[in-house]
Amino acid sequence: MDSRQFNLKNIRPEFLSATINDTMSNDERFQNLVLRPVIKFQNDLLIEVFRNYIAKHKSVFYDLSLEKRIEYIENAIQKDMKLRNSMKGMIIGVFTVEEYLIYIKNSSALNKRMMTIVKDRLIGHIQVFENSELLIAI
Repeated sequence: MDSRQFNLKNIRPEFLSATINDTMSNDERFQNLVLRPVIKFQNDLLIEVFRNYIAKHKSVFYDLSLEKRIEYIENAIQKDMKLRNSMKGMIIGVFTVEEYLIYIKNSSALNKRMMTIVKDRLIGHIQVFENSELLIAI
């Protein structure tokens, strides 16, 4: 194993609860063995990217109700190709070469899984997207 591959796999968090069995699809196996650990590893960066996205879009996010904030996150992840591609690059960039070769065989389906996980993580961390200017003023 080359040092890049070894180092990449070593820095990823482990998912002890990740289910791996013979009946699951290759995509599901890739999701549990690669995507989830990589996305968890990149979590803080993905949150900052979305914070920046909010700021670049005139911070309208902060004026929304919780329900509308969730919709805002979902729409941003689904429809803003620049944001999607940026986030995908941050995730794919920490794949090993072997993982990348697996990924490109079915990238469309794996991208859907990837973006669903990212969306769910952002929604799960929605409380961190409070307007920092308001927090400082309080």
